Amino acid sequence: MSKKVFCIAVGLLMAIISVVNLLRPETQTANFPEKVKIALRDAGNQLLLNNQDSTSLILPIKELEPLKYELSFERPLKIEPDSLVSILDRSLKKTELPNEYLTEVLQCIDNEVAYSFDMKKSIDTVVIPCGTRDLPNNCYTITVKFTNSQLASSHSSLWWYLLLTMGFIMMAFGFMNTKPQLQEAIATNHVELGSFYFYPDQNKLVKQATEISLSKKECEILALFVERPNQIIKRDELTKTVWEDNGVFVGRSLDTYISKLRKKLKSDKSIKLTNVHGVGYKLEVNSQ
Repeated sequence: MSKKVFCIAVGLLMAIISVVNLLRPETQTANFPEKVKIALRDAGNQLLLNNQDSTSLILPIKELEPLKYELSFERPLKIEPDSLVSILDRSLKKTELPNEYLTEVLQCIDNEVAYSFDMKKSIDTVVIPCGTRDLPNNCYTITVKFTNSQLASSHSSLWWYLLLTMGFIMMAFGFMNTKPQLQEAIATNHVELGSFYFYPDQNKLVKQATEISLSKKECEILALFVERPNQIIKRDELTKTVWEDNGVFVGRSLDTYISKLRKKLKSDKSIKLTNVHGVGYKLEVNSQ
């Protein structure tokens, strides 16, 4: 397999894998509420354990509005602000949820805010007031409102996007390098063939200051080989491509033209027209 084909194949595979993973439901916000509920129940359990309470219930997590959720308890509890901050942070990170959110602790009796903090991505911007003042044993509800809906798993998504980009780059590289040599000849007016310069539009080879004329048929045959170096081209393909609709073809004509081309190329040992018995011919090009 050539490097060009390898680049295209690998690039395509990388792109397909990336797209499949980016489109998987777990990387979308479709299951965002479920993740939040799991995280908040985990946080609620830790808060109860901090109160030496392993029996009372955590009430169902409520979605108050998009990106805002409520955690409530069966019984009153005491809340240590520092513990609340660290517990929520750990629970949300475990379920790969955003690390930007506003938390409020509300008193059940009057729905007044007893404590709140604003968590940001940067530690320097996190607002955690009165962290050392414990909230007395009481009935509380805790609300968490996410200020950025992008999942923390975007870090893993970022890798898939990076892989996707690399896949496109590899495919582009492969396609750019698969341009046929004859197309290059149109732009540069010649193709390098060993120590020769092949001018297909002028029916000639040039080596250093020497010009070697080619007949139209010789030029057409050589052009086919130059497009596909080191590949076997069947006799039928050669004859059909060069002689189809161009008059009568005599059986030994192809061999005659091949023989003439060999003589014109023989001064360069790095290129060689070889006969593959019973199949066709191959232009062997040694790039070293």
